[in-house]
Amino acid sequence: MTPKETALLLAKALDSKKGLDIKVLETGELTTLADYFVLCSATSSSQIKALGDACEKAMKEQAGEDPHHVEGHRGGTWVLLDFSSVVVHIFNEEARQFYDLERLWSDAKSVDIRDILIEN
Repeated sequence: MTPKETALLLAKALDSKKGLDIKVLETGELTTLADYFVLCSATSSSQIKALGDACEKAMKEQAGEDPHHVEGHRGGTWVLLDFSSVVVHIFNEEARQFYDLERLWSDAKSVDIRDILIEN
């Protein structure tokens, strides 16, 4: 599975659990951290956990891969799942505004994911 396919799979997993404002940023030419960042907002700490679980399940079932690193579960305001070439960031709205990764990575190319998201 290519890094882009992985990022799209993870965006679909987030969408399946009603993740909000899902964005996929191509960061490979800007950093060695990851080829793609997938960003998502959630309305509660329980939704943040459900979204993270959905990502882990999708990657395990479709790519046979567990995250290499997970941060933030205990706080309940954000979680980061590192799948090597793709890093998923799930935030509540306040944490997303505070960290403002879209501004921090404003040079990253945004991937059009409208075709893969379920219309609400």
